[in-house]
Amino acid sequence: MVQKPSIPKGTRDFSPVEMARRNYIFNTIKEVFMLYGFQPIETPSMENLSTLMGKYGEEGDKLLFKILNSGDFISKVPDVLLEEKNSAKITTKISEKGLRYDLTVPFARYVVQHRNDIIFPFKRYQIQPVWRADRPQKGRYREFYQCDVDIIGSNSLLNEVELAQIIGDVFQRLKIKSVVKINNRKILAGIAEVIGEAGRITDITVAIDKLEKIGQDKVNLELAEKGIPAEAIKKLQPILHLAGTTSEKLRQLEGILAGSETGLKGVGELNTLFSYFETLQLPVEAELDLTLARGLNYYTGAIIEVKAKDVEIGSICGGGRYDDLTGIFGLPDVSGVGISFGAERIYDVLSQLELFPSESLEATKILFVNFGKDEELYSLGILSEVRQKGINAEIYPEPAKMKKQMNYANRKQIPYVVLAGESEIQQQKMTLKNMETGNQQLVTSSELIKILSE
Repeated sequence: MVQKPSIPKGTRDFSPVEMARRNYIFNTIKEVFMLYGFQPIETPSMENLSTLMGKYGEEGDKLLFKILNSGDFISKVPDVLLEEKNSAKITTKISEKGLRYDLTVPFARYVVQHRNDIIFPFKRYQIQPVWRADRPQKGRYREFYQCDVDIIGSNSLLNEVELAQIIGDVFQRLKIKSVVKINNRKILAGIAEVIGEAGRITDITVAIDKLEKIGQDKVNLELAEKGIPAEAIKKLQPILHLAGTTSEKLRQLEGILAGSETGLKGVGELNTLFSYFETLQLPVEAELDLTLARGLNYYTGAIIEVKAKDVEIGSICGGGRYDDLTGIFGLPDVSGVGISFGAERIYDVLSQLELFPSESLEATKILFVNFGKDEELYSLGILSEVRQKGINAEIYPEPAKMKKQMNYANRKQIPYVVLAGESEIQQQKMTLKNMETGNQQLVTSSELIKILSE
């Protein structure tokens, strides 16, 4: 018996209906990106592991999909390593490439590699799939699309403001009620300083980034397991749970971080951002969230995360400021900031809230019924006119039974059907049937196009 085929866990096939919905998301996001002057690029699905490793922190490195070298790769591994059975050491001998984990690090590599051809500040958008060897669960996949937009080559906070406007515009168009949570890596560094653990910023941020997922007790346990002293953990608790409005929290932070120059700089940056937000009246709610760390090593300033208000799901957009990323590839002192829209989670939110517009599902608007050779030739001429007007149309490929052709139209949810038989040809007209109401009318080709264009 032939085994039924399957796909890897954490990946999915997409039907025509699902693709129409996904394209609605991509097109909406792309339109907003272009509205703000961003240009598209693409990078390869695979990158050299030397490009990817060490950019996402220890946990991120574990989630990279590695690609085996071509040929008899195992023969080049020393016997001693094979006997040791240390997969980490063996991997360096048998794999030189990996699937990209995100679009930001490949973008930084692109900027350095093509720096002589780029006009700075460079505003780019990129919509492509990424891969992570994560545990599949609701809203989390091993293969998924990211929709990234970045500005590189400018330190201005106006860029963060513009990204917030893009977030507001995208989710307003998609009709998703959302909240933008914002923090600043400098504030987190300042907090690490004032609790006496300035050198442990990575351990601290990786742990507190999980606060919402695993709770305070487990975060404290993780901090302790990483060697953070009990006194420092105790000092951290009230800071992470400051009460009040965003402006009140920022005022409290100015006092808490008075001894940290870096921390106060972060507070100043957020004060500037939120003052802009208030003046511009963003079409989306924005708030300070001190537990937001995102756990990635390359963020140096603003950290951004967006949550849907009406659906329990992870972040649907996120990003931040990265001042040092291109320096890793030999181009120092080029600051950038960007955000990434999670297309898969946005899809799930739109599905759950039934927010997809019905017109996004109409792949074909009209079907020409096929009665035979003469009728085919007559219909093909009109079909060409219809398509030239930008109306999606098709003709059934063979003169099958009427029931079969009408069933085809119903199953594809095609709203209109044209019947052009001997009688219609003699009158140089056709019968147009509305598949929803069942109404039929005799029309000319120009009348047909007018009805379909309404």
